[in-house]
Amino acid sequence: MKEKKQNEIAVLLNYAGNYKGLTYLGLGLSAVAMILGMLPYICIWLVARDLIAVAPNWTEAAGISRYGWMAFIFSVAGIAVYFAALMCTHLAAFRTASNIRKAGMAHLMKTPLGFFDSNASGLLRNRLDGAASETETLLAHNLADIVGTVAMFIAMIVLMFVFDWRMGAACLLAAVVSVLSMFAMMGGKNAGLMAEYQAAQDAMSKAGTEYVRGIPVVKVFQQTVYSFKAFKQAIEEYSSKAERYQGDVCRLPQSVNLTFTEGAFIFLVPVALLIAPAALQSGSFGAFVTNFAFYAVFSAIISTALAKIMFAASGTMLAKTALGRIDQVMKAPTLKIAEHPEKPRDNSVEFKDVSFTYDGSALPALDHVSFRVEPGQTIALVGPSGGGKTTAASLIPRFWDVNLGAVEVGGVDVRNTDPHVLMDQVAFVFQNNRLFKASILDNVRSARPNASREETEAALDAAQCRDILEKLPDGMDTVIGTEGTYLSGGEQQRVALARAILKDAPIVVLDEATAFADPENEAMIQKAFTRLTEGRTVIMIAHRLSTVVGADRIIVLDAGKVAEQGTHEALLKAGGLYARMWEEYNRAVQWRISTAEEVQ
Repeated sequence: MKEKKQNEIAVLLNYAGNYKGLTYLGLGLSAVAMILGMLPYICIWLVARDLIAVAPNWTEAAGISRYGWMAFIFSVAGIAVYFAALMCTHLAAFRTASNIRKAGMAHLMKTPLGFFDSNASGLLRNRLDGAASETETLLAHNLADIVGTVAMFIAMIVLMFVFDWRMGAACLLAAVVSVLSMFAMMGGKNAGLMAEYQAAQDAMSKAGTEYVRGIPVVKVFQQTVYSFKAFKQAIEEYSSKAERYQGDVCRLPQSVNLTFTEGAFIFLVPVALLIAPAALQSGSFGAFVTNFAFYAVFSAIISTALAKIMFAASGTMLAKTALGRIDQVMKAPTLKIAEHPEKPRDNSVEFKDVSFTYDGSALPALDHVSFRVEPGQTIALVGPSGGGKTTAASLIPRFWDVNLGAVEVGGVDVRNTDPHVLMDQVAFVFQNNRLFKASILDNVRSARPNASREETEAALDAAQCRDILEKLPDGMDTVIGTEGTYLSGGEQQRVALARAILKDAPIVVLDEATAFADPENEAMIQKAFTRLTEGRTVIMIAHRLSTVVGADRIIVLDAGKVAEQGTHEALLKAGGLYARMWEEYNRAVQWRISTAEEVQ
């Protein structure tokens, strides 16, 4: 039997947890508040009835004062109950939004780290944090207004058909026109436009984040904003969707809606003119005038009630699209954890006939790759760009899982190892390491939060960071990224190396760790490497072939396959791809700009 799908509101309320009952209480109080808000109008009608009954002897209307106080009391009570309703719905809404964020973050913590390479942080934040904020408006305001307005409408319909059904039906014509107008804007073929609008907003947010991060490149190369075509196209797409929905779709229906709801009285007048002659002949003209006064008063409520329905319906639509964006986060792939995880037996790393293809790619990044790294051994992965070096390194800590074959650490398939145990086994330093906006102490200690201050300082010294600490105003306690305190690329790499040293993992992965370092920083980084790699299994990726000459073994990857492997001397003698790369590297190192005299 097919499981019935829950509607969006029910799904959102599931996130409320123990606060779900508070939402229902708030909705009930909102309905009571709306009905209390109608009672002053009835009191006004009672005043008009008594005045008309004794006209022109107004002083004989003895109940006017009582009705006035009743109207005041009902108004105050309605406001107080509505305030209590909003307190309940707001508390539940805040907890729901908080739980959505927590659930989303908890789920993202279970995804492979490679997921974040193909999903920008700005996009994920917009989907999760922005969508959660939109649900607050729905649960805190819109939902209470929907329930309250429905309760008020039911009460209105009952009252309007109690005295004179003809005038009651005339007043409700405005509601019919309003509902049809709202359906024209939000229903039928236009129902999917809001989803398209939100998708365009997501795309613009992602492109905007990428553009901001690329501003330094724009300034250096004197490029214009139009060099970022993706951002420009995303803005234009968002603008097009917004203009289409607000202009082409909403202009006419909204104009009709406002015209008839704000002028609901115009439906009442013709009907009253038709009824008036019969009332005069029957001698019930006084009752007719009283009823007309009642419907004239209540026709003013219609526009307010319908406006609330329209905004509430709009909020419901936004919540639906927001929930869809939350689902995109909650449906992100997660790492599969073995029911009975095994612990690595040593520090070896082995690739067994490994093949891996990125989603959306036609060609494999790795194609039947096999090699073994013995405990304490240092191997280097080299080869042309796009050959699969970084992909191979990222499979060791399970940034991705292989499609075929197996990656083993300590003789155990990484998929059969507890992810926390695996991450404790591996330390990695990438070419684009980023530091948190926190103190250097906290940045380094993020690798091992329970490390002492002395241990952290020792790791910084081992990573050749003493000169960095000496020039900072507060040493290790200096917060990076505030008050003009920034580090160069090479300095950031040394701090990242200190983090890896403090982690003290038996396996170290180095991915182009000297890529952005100047000669002085590179010399210090090489000294830090000596401390970091001592007695450990090391897999290093490098384009500067001079850094891998001393490796125990060099593996050359080309187009996702192992082209050759061996020591530096053996590969040079073989005269293959590595030998050609070495020759080109030395030619590049010796290249210099010639003077005019040398050219002549």
